Amino acid sequence: MYFKLPIKQTLQRLLAQEDTDGDKKITIEDQGPKSFDIIDTSSNPYSVTGTYRLSNLLQELVLAMSGGIDIAEIPLEHIEEPPVDRVARMIRDHFWNGLTRTMDKDGIQALIADSKNEHLASKVLRVYVPHSDQAALDYYTETCGELPIAVIPLPEFISPEYVRSVNKQPGILALRLYDTDQGKKGAPFVVPGGRFNEMYGWDSYFEAIGLLLDGRTDLAKSMADNFQYQINHYGKILNANRSYYLTRTQPPFYSSMIREVFEHTNDKNWLADHLATAIKEYETVWMVPDKRLTANGLNRYLAEGIGRPPEAEDGHFHHAFAPFAQAEGMSVEAFEKAYDRGKIDSPEMDHYFVHDRSVRESGHDTSYRLEDRCADLNLVELNAFLYKYETDFAYLIEHCFDGQFSTAGKTYQAAYWLDQAAKRKELVNEFLWNEEEGMYFDFDFAKQQQLDFVSATTLTPLWAGMATAQQAKKLVPAALNALTEAGGVASCTKDSRGQIDTHRPQKQWDYPNGWAPHQMMIWRGLDQYGFMEERNQLIYRWLFMITRNAVDYNGTIPEKYDVVAATHKVFAEYGNVGTEFEYITKEGFGWMNASYQYGLSLLPAELKAKLNLLKHPDQVF
Repeated sequence: MYFKLPIKQTLQRLLAQEDTDGDKKITIEDQGPKSFDIIDTSSNPYSVTGTYRLSNLLQELVLAMSGGIDIAEIPLEHIEEPPVDRVARMIRDHFWNGLTRTMDKDGIQALIADSKNEHLASKVLRVYVPHSDQAALDYYTETCGELPIAVIPLPEFISPEYVRSVNKQPGILALRLYDTDQGKKGAPFVVPGGRFNEMYGWDSYFEAIGLLLDGRTDLAKSMADNFQYQINHYGKILNANRSYYLTRTQPPFYSSMIREVFEHTNDKNWLADHLATAIKEYETVWMVPDKRLTANGLNRYLAEGIGRPPEAEDGHFHHAFAPFAQAEGMSVEAFEKAYDRGKIDSPEMDHYFVHDRSVRESGHDTSYRLEDRCADLNLVELNAFLYKYETDFAYLIEHCFDGQFSTAGKTYQAAYWLDQAAKRKELVNEFLWNEEEGMYFDFDFAKQQQLDFVSATTLTPLWAGMATAQQAKKLVPAALNALTEAGGVASCTKDSRGQIDTHRPQKQWDYPNGWAPHQMMIWRGLDQYGFMEERNQLIYRWLFMITRNAVDYNGTIPEKYDVVAATHKVFAEYGNVGTEFEYITKEGFGWMNASYQYGLSLLPAELKAKLNLLKHPDQVF
């Protein structure tokens, strides 16, 4: 059944009646009558009732209007669509497309108006191109010459000093260009959403999980191709493809990404090319002694760079600068500006920013778990991720390349990588495993002690397959009893957050917030170790929270949630990307979208049916 509706008139009438707070959305906070009569000349009148159905009608009208038509045919099944089915369909059919970008002529035109360019006196977009990619330099110079862009070739050697020198002239970094019959086209990629309008490191892997589930293998494969381009031309997978991220990588998931893409393509030539690049990244980014490889044989994050990260908002570091400014008899603002210009020498602040940049490299920006000590820590999750690299390499070489693989003049046996993984596991058990507590903890190698900060990352060894069955039997109840909240797993425990002065501002990667990548890794880990009841309950809690908030708040799918209150209304630094929109969200948020699709793919049918009825978790478990 369809309703033929004049879009503009219906939309105006609907908003005038139901959008009582004037935010161009229909939510549970509006005070309208919650009942709207559809006027359709081809059928009898029909009343749409309740916040959820009214917001669905609003969204369907706006979607139809974007097609440039005046009269919309709105299917009744979309207005009354079960909420889980609707969220999943919107992600699959609309959000991935809304988040897809390219670094070619068409994509650059969209980036010129990016919010990160708005503060510049000139509206010219700077496009930085690797020294090693002459074809890209020619393309951007010749094909995009009529656009308001400045094409800037990067030096052959990109030093921290160079990166600092261009921080006042930030720009976007070139990514892979495909050769096609129609000329060069940018390899498409998915961005997180909102102000995050570039390709991020670990976000891309989790987004790829959702893309593969939704049949977008082409897009997931393209994102892996962009990872390869970054390693080959920038030396690492970047925090994101912005100029000020050139000295910083992000959590390593490349081996997982290529393995999972290959499972859908079975393209061995593509896999061999990427496997060689992944081994290169492992050896040149992660396993260099005295950098990201520490003396005890485990790894850390260590972002290079000089000074304050330029992407941080004004005032973000006032608390760190304040005591030094006071000692100099200066205002915080004046001290910070003088430090940025190199007019004040402060070894203490230099040391602080080594850790701060490393926090951002870890992806957990920011958290009191890591503040002012990140570069001194062997983190549980990083060593789990690298164990996964080593076992992925072994698996792929054994099953796809007859037990041996040659690259860059070296031949690797699957057994070599299994040996590397076994060594890492032994070191993890020595330094990170706590038998008494039954959990993994980060290790401060500078102080030679474990932290007692309980983080959701304690469960990542399950995702990587690094824990023994006996460790898992201790870890799962200990960690889940400490971390499970109404909406899923919190980033850390309340007690761990309570170690910090409670007058300090809330950090977004700490209690009470929960994040999609943590949930997704924990679900997979529980699945691999046979904790199905625990897995299903956590998935249900997370999906219920997302679905309930989408139903009540006009389809909102944001960056993060307060899992204690089970709400998207998060009070922390940086706000909550994905909550500011009018009429309809056309993107959701990258890894949040993926977590929804992944959770649904694992959830038994009977639980999905209860979720569609919005049965509260306490009524189900």
